[in-house]
Amino acid sequence: MASETTKQEIDYSLNNPDTLTKYKTAAQISEKVLAEVSKLVAAGEKIVDICEKGDKLIEEELAKVYRGKKITKGFSHPTTVSPAAFVTPYTPLTSDEKEAAVEIQAGEPVKIQLGAQIDGFGSIVCDTVVAPAKDQTDDVIEGRNADLMLANYYANELLLRLMVPPGLLATGTDEEKAKAASQKPPSQAKITELLQKVVQAYDCNLVESTTSWLFDRNEIEGKKKIVIAPGDNTKGEGIPEVGEVWGVEMGVSLGSGKVKQFENRTTLHRRTTTTYALKRPSSRKLLSEVQKKFGTFPFSLRQLEDERDAKSGVIECVRGNVFRAYEVVGDKDNSPVARLLTTVAITKNGLTKLGAAPALDLSKFKTDKKIEDEEILAILAQPLSRNTGSKNKNKKKKAAKKEGEKADEE
Repeated sequence: MASETTKQEIDYSLNNPDTLTKYKTAAQISEKVLAEVSKLVAAGEKIVDICEKGDKLIEEELAKVYRGKKITKGFSHPTTVSPAAFVTPYTPLTSDEKEAAVEIQAGEPVKIQLGAQIDGFGSIVCDTVVAPAKDQTDDVIEGRNADLMLANYYANELLLRLMVPPGLLATGTDEEKAKAASQKPPSQAKITELLQKVVQAYDCNLVESTTSWLFDRNEIEGKKKIVIAPGDNTKGEGIPEVGEVWGVEMGVSLGSGKVKQFENRTTLHRRTTTTYALKRPSSRKLLSEVQKKFGTFPFSLRQLEDERDAKSGVIECVRGNVFRAYEVVGDKDNSPVARLLTTVAITKNGLTKLGAAPALDLSKFKTDKKIEDEEILAILAQPLSRNTGSKNKNKKKKAAKKEGEKADEE
């Protein structure tokens, strides 16, 4: 009983510095592996090979931190590599010959999504890279791919700024600060309207029902969500507040942005909290393996001990709602899609990117289109966080580094 009480007393909120350290450590791993996986994306490379290499890298990096500690470490999201028109994360199986043979095409925008978690604190990142041809030396991107990448980048930057609670970064007199804080946060309809202006400047559209979720310990789909360009029967609920961690997602299409289900096998699943008496031995074995390895975080059937067994066992698990299946969804017109996913913390100093795609080198994208809407430009000019001084930041970085080294030694 005593240990149960202790468990309940642990503060898992951002008020506990350990929580932020764990999020940041998971984020550093996610970002490092994302950078490595991005280098593997090139025309002619097999998607399944890249996914497997990414997973191996996550495992290798996780093995280096919190060694000898009784802390769970693992995936918050398997490595997924989604071709041009795919919206959802895609991770084919080696045992499906046709899908295992899928190769990356030159010039297609490829979405890479992956993540690590430490003690249930997960950081998920997604980036879009335009696949170069094998012998390509010039990395300047022009035309519609440039429009897509820039629309996605600026829409994401705008959304992140709209996540900052009103008045949080206000300056001036107490009266001015109070006035700024009393402003209502933008409604989800307003968020969609503003983002639509950004992407339309580049002749693109928002991907239907792109959803950002509140994160929590062992949970990547919390009680609040922001739904952009909502489709039928979807709507957001709740607003971002100080002390929260969110997975902020952006999706942009060169087509209408409407989506449809693809025929590809669903390989990405996640355990739910539903209990159900599974009858098949293969289903029970699968559930037991998933609970041990992945907890309630998403996993790919590719990551399981026996892929073929998993393919049969998963059917009953999904039917009994023990697993949630992430169907493979893509653009209705088969138009190219770009996506970004950033894990952020909202603190009293603003918004901190815990895990994010690397900053886009804007000089490498050439287009004659640009954002001219003054309201949008004004929001984009706003900071994401309060400048607390670089000296402070360096001290904190050194302290965090020492803490990480200490954790490694222990």
